[in-house]
Amino acid sequence: MENLTKPLSKYIDHTILKPEATKDEVLQIINEAKEYNFASVCINPYWVQLAAKNLRGTDINVCTVIGFPLGATSTFAKVSETSEAIKDGATEIDMVQNIGALLSGDEQTVREDIKAVALAAHAGDAILKVILENAFLTDTQIIKACEIAVEAGADYVKTSTGFAKSGAKVADVKLMRETVRPKVGVKAAGGIHTKAEALAMIEAGATRIGASAGIQIVTE
Repeated sequence: MENLTKPLSKYIDHTILKPEATKDEVLQIINEAKEYNFASVCINPYWVQLAAKNLRGTDINVCTVIGFPLGATSTFAKVSETSEAIKDGATEIDMVQNIGALLSGDEQTVREDIKAVALAAHAGDAILKVILENAFLTDTQIIKACEIAVEAGADYVKTSTGFAKSGAKVADVKLMRETVRPKVGVKAAGGIHTKAEALAMIEAGATRIGASAGIQIVTE
C-alpha cells in the first residue's frame, strides 16, 4: 500500500457495462459506490441520468462510455453522444479510439476523432479517457496511440474495454506510463479481480482502475 497516494477505493471506477444490466443492478452499483467511496461509477450512457440523480451531493463521479465497445462509430456520433451524456450528468467520458483507422495507418483520423470528443468533453467540464484496446495493438502501436491521444487532448489513456480477447496487462500499463506525460492519467481496465492485481497495475503506473470487482478488491 506504500505506493498509494490516496485510499485504494479512490482509484476504482466501479463498473457495470454489460448490455443486459437492469435498473436494479445499476442502482446496486451506485449504492455500492457510495458505500465504499469509489472514484466513480462507470455505466452505459442510458444510465447516466439515473447515476447522476443518485450520486448528487457526493464526490463520486459519473463515468460513461462513448463509441463503445468498438470505436468504429463516426466522430459526429461520438461527439453527439458525449454532449448528450454531459447534459445528462456525466463528468467523465471513456471513449474508444478508432482502432481500425489506427491499424490502417490513418493517424490523422484517429487524432481528429479524439480531438473532437476532447473539445466536447472539456466544454462540459468533463475529463476524457481514451480507450486504446491494447489486445489488438503491438507495443509500437500502443506507444503511437498514446502519443496521438495526448496530442489530441486526452486526460487519460486506458488499456481496454473489457470486451476484447484480453484486458489490462502490467507490461502495457508500464509502457503507457512511460509514453504519456506525468500529468496524463493511465487507466487499467479489463480482467482486474483482486487486490494484488489492482496494486500491481498501480505499481506499474496506473492512476485509475476500471473494475466490476471493486468491492472484492478493496475488502480483501
